[in-house]
Amino acid sequence: MPHLIRSSLWLAFFGAILAAWWMMYVMAMDMDLDWIGRPGPMGQAMADMDPRMPMDMPMARFGPLFAMWAIMMAAMMLPTLVPTLTTYERLMVSADGTRAGWLGVLLGYFIVWVAFAAAITGVQLALLFGGVINMLGIGPTWLSAALLIAVGAFQFTRVKEVCHGVCHAPMTYFLGHWKTGFYGGLRMGLGLGAFCVVCCWGFMALGFVGGVMSLLWMGLATLLMVFEKLPDIGHKIIKPTGVALIGAGVALAVF
Repeated sequence: MPHLIRSSLWLAFFGAILAAWWMMYVMAMDMDLDWIGRPGPMGQAMADMDPRMPMDMPMARFGPLFAMWAIMMAAMMLPTLVPTLTTYERLMVSADGTRAGWLGVLLGYFIVWVAFAAAITGVQLALLFGGVINMLGIGPTWLSAALLIAVGAFQFTRVKEVCHGVCHAPMTYFLGHWKTGFYGGLRMGLGLGAFCVVCCWGFMALGFVGGVMSLLWMGLATLLMVFEKLPDIGHKIIKPTGVALIGAGVALAVF
């Protein structure tokens, strides 16, 4: 029975990830965007709309936009949680971890990222109604260049180093903050999620470079965040990634 429960929960976990990616694909197609995020004729007409027009525009309302970001968080961030959940499972054998605690870690992590989805939704609406970005979340060249340079520079900061250290080695966090049961797992999941948000916020902000509905950006950012958590190469790619992002930002600003 424990093996059946474990298998069912992992299947549901990966099923949720696949469902989230499918929903993002359907939304992109409905908005007449290709996989890179480039709009077709209908998509371009949507991008050029004024959010203050007297008509219903879901991308200019908090509710639908928040739902989009929440689904995006599930698609992009749940895959990065796999090492953390497998680490907790090892503690179910060697310590007093439980399957309820495992679920608590998952829920706590997701709650933090949904809260971040609400925050970045507010940022997007402020930029939209401020005339900085269009309805598809695409900003001007100067904003794209500034974001690339800022996120690249963040890769070299002490804050990134500390937060990445926690995300990269969740066992250390668990041993230092161990709590039992569902609510104990929830507390640890909230803490791990907070470190992860600070570590990876920049990759989410880069959605305003090519459009927040760009499946290419979503895929690349997800892969990069997963690679940053791999034991063998995670620490080695942070600064090269920062150099690449800063170089892209400078090139965009100059050319």
